[in-house]
Amino acid sequence: MYPNLQLEQNDGILTITIDRPKQLNALNKETIAALSSALDAVSEDAAVQVVIITGSGEKAFVAGADIKEFAAFSIEEGAKLAEVGHEQLFNKIERFPKPVIAAVNGFALGGGLELAMSCHIRVASENAKVGLPEVTLGVIPGYGGTQRLPQLVGKGKAFEMIFTGGMIAAAEALDWGLVNHVVPQESLLETCRGMAQKIARNSPNAIREAIGAVNAGFATGVDGYQAEIAGFGNCFATPEFEEGTQAFMEKRRPDFKNAKQ
Repeated sequence: MYPNLQLEQNDGILTITIDRPKQLNALNKETIAALSSALDAVSEDAAVQVVIITGSGEKAFVAGADIKEFAAFSIEEGAKLAEVGHEQLFNKIERFPKPVIAAVNGFALGGGLELAMSCHIRVASENAKVGLPEVTLGVIPGYGGTQRLPQLVGKGKAFEMIFTGGMIAAAEALDWGLVNHVVPQESLLETCRGMAQKIARNSPNAIREAIGAVNAGFATGVDGYQAEIAGFGNCFATPEFEEGTQAFMEKRRPDFKNAKQ
């Protein structure tokens, strides 16, 4: 149904595996479109509360974009490629109303690192290596790398990574704040699923509002504090808020799945 993807859904968690092992899971137009469609299909599906994105095999999360597709592009075609990618996938993930966790196994380079950075949380395996090598091809990152990387690691470190085109290991990515956790390869998906299960116990509506409020703080011309105030207020009108506060007063765990709608 979704080319180059494997999907597995269990206990409210959808795991999407990019499955192009011979190409080290490189992103081509078909795969970007498939990821976009898979996310659209579950954006309003209450049965899915958290999404995990990973790559097949142990060598690569996503080793970059598929260079063969754009090697002969003109200025206009190159700009259009980046524009479509932003809206079709990378911005969509950043704004997705449900948490998206990147399980970074192996290489996450170029578009692969940009994909991971668009996710809300990143967990890397000990063998992961990340980087933005675009300048070695005579181009710059085009899927949000020049914007999201400075937000995560600061302007100076972002310039260093982009200018050198080099890779950094998982431990250094953790030190820089580029990933949230580093775990053994064999524990990667288990760790991500454990985190997803904790998230899934919480209020889906509150999480949706939190995603919007946090993103607002990084948006040009948007007052993040006002977005937080509005989101905070919106929560009061929901059955989930009623269930959460009632459960707190009754000293029990809230049951958001069965909160009256």
